[in-house]
Amino acid sequence: MQLGDGLSFEIFKACKISAPVIFCTAYDEYALDAFKTNGIDYILKPSTTQTVAEALEKYRILRQTFAGSVQRYDVILDALTNRESPKCVSILVYYQEKILPIKLNEIALFYIADETIFLLTFTSQKYSVNKKLEELERLTGSDFFRINRQYLVNRKAVIDASRYFLRKLSVNISIPFKEKILVSKERTPQFLNWLEMNS
Repeated sequence: MQLGDGLSFEIFKACKISAPVIFCTAYDEYALDAFKTNGIDYILKPSTTQTVAEALEKYRILRQTFAGSVQRYDVILDALTNRESPKCVSILVYYQEKILPIKLNEIALFYIADETIFLLTFTSQKYSVNKKLEELERLTGSDFFRINRQYLVNRKAVIDASRYFLRKLSVNISIPFKEKILVSKERTPQFLNWLEMNS
């Protein structure tokens, strides 16, 4: 760990290493740094045959587990990356005998009422939507946030938020809406981060 010209961590700063590393050292104070630099195990000296064997077995299991999972993780990563921008520009709604495309930037929020999904535009027009809120969440990208089980809100509609009982937040939107829109305490940190990143 401690070399004649400095700490071995300088190697990781000088060149990018993608291989997993098993550290073997007499110094216990560098364990956290080791795991930040591809470390999968941290063996303290004096090491034994068993501790080395356990570290190598951990590497074998990790390699075996992740070897067949690369494609699955790529799909997940792609989905998270593509969440940054909307995947569609309009939502189709059914109004009387017509099917109307409503542009995402015209929609203030989606909500559930009486087990039906509705959208409300910035001009206070209300339409029923034939999609689940989970699907709409995927389609709308980072411009919208799932406040709770009932509401998916456009960032442009949010004026501000204020503290509510038990660390919840009450969200004020720019159009008339009779129901109180509350962010659960579990989702409050994500909501505040979303507000900050999309301001």
